[in-house]
Amino acid sequence: MFVFSTDQIRRLLNMTFFDSGSTLIDLGAGDGATTEKYLPLIREIYTTEKSGPMIRILAEKGFRLLDVDTWWTREEKFDVVSCLNLLDRCSNPAKLLEEMKKALKPNGRIVVALVLPYKPYDEFSSAEPEQKLPITGVTFEEQVCSAVHDVFEPYGLEVLCWTRLPYLCEGDLSQDYYWLHDAVFVMSAKTPPQVVENA
Repeated sequence: MFVFSTDQIRRLLNMTFFDSGSTLIDLGAGDGATTEKYLPLIREIYTTEKSGPMIRILAEKGFRLLDVDTWWTREEKFDVVSCLNLLDRCSNPAKLLEEMKKALKPNGRIVVALVLPYKPYDEFSSAEPEQKLPITGVTFEEQVCSAVHDVFEPYGLEVLCWTRLPYLCEGDLSQDYYWLHDAVFVMSAKTPPQVVENA
């Protein structure tokens, strides 16, 4: 799987924002090939993964693994939460968006890569997901706008920048690999307005 290079994600994240003590979690990290692109940028990297063979590979590569159901309850929050090509492959993407916000440090960043056109599929149950994101539109650009206005903003996320990148993923018996189109978003969590009570 190839999503971005180290230089590309450095430019997208504007890594001068973070200090040398930054922490990151990569959700659904697979074999860690893309996770490795963060290594020159981040001091501590954690991962989650459901696949047994992928978990073994991640452990062999030295990545710290957190439980897929409780990772976001960790007391110490993360500077960066990375969610690459997972929102369209999980059963409940809305729940995952909420968990990402809860796991983020103030002024932290969420990185989401989303294959468009949007075709959700639950990878582990091999079925339709329990819930689909309300992404509409026909063209890539229309679906990007819908993702921003109909998904991220209502969930309290502010898109700071985004780009379109080619996504090379593992193929099948009929084709060695597939070339898809990823929209990669860098976001922050909006701080809810504080209520000031009258004295």
